[in-house]
Amino acid sequence: MSQLRPAVLLLLLLTLVTGVVYPFLTTGLAQWLFPFQSGGSLLEERGADRGSALIGQNFTQPGYFRGRPSATSDKPYNPLSSGGSNLAASNPALDKAVAERVAALRAANPQASATVPVELVTASASGLDPDISVQAALWQAPRIAASRQLPLPQVEALIEKMTHRPLMPFLGTPTVNVLQLNMALNEL
Repeated sequence: MSQLRPAVLLLLLLTLVTGVVYPFLTTGLAQWLFPFQSGGSLLEERGADRGSALIGQNFTQPGYFRGRPSATSDKPYNPLSSGGSNLAASNPALDKAVAERVAALRAANPQASATVPVELVTASASGLDPDISVQAALWQAPRIAASRQLPLPQVEALIEKMTHRPLMPFLGTPTVNVLQLNMALNEL
């Protein structure tokens, strides 16, 4: 009994510290120091949540920029089934899917150059990537301008404005968040 009492007290103390105090402390600090990120990086438009800046969305209308294809199984950009397609580069199914995506993008973007940016036809490893390269956004700009009856330079200026640049150029490439870009288009 003399050995059991300290063991039970230590168990209760460690349970209280690691199961209650520490989670409340870290959650409280995160919400205080990083409220946007700890809240899911939710983006609002006209007072309503439109989505997270961290998860892509399936835009299919001609007046909106499109992101990378999603390889999630049941529906596009489903965070509960995140994952790539796991198709090898030599797999004919991947070649067929990419060829179909290229044909669909060329048909939807007849004003754009014939060379389709690779990230518009290949899914990311998670299938949830919310960003595209500046080149992929610029490739879609003529379709957006024609669909929304905007001057092409205005759409290109918006892309430039919405471009996220790394802190230092050698740390990554500039990207554009598709949801934020489409929300900015809605504000025009």
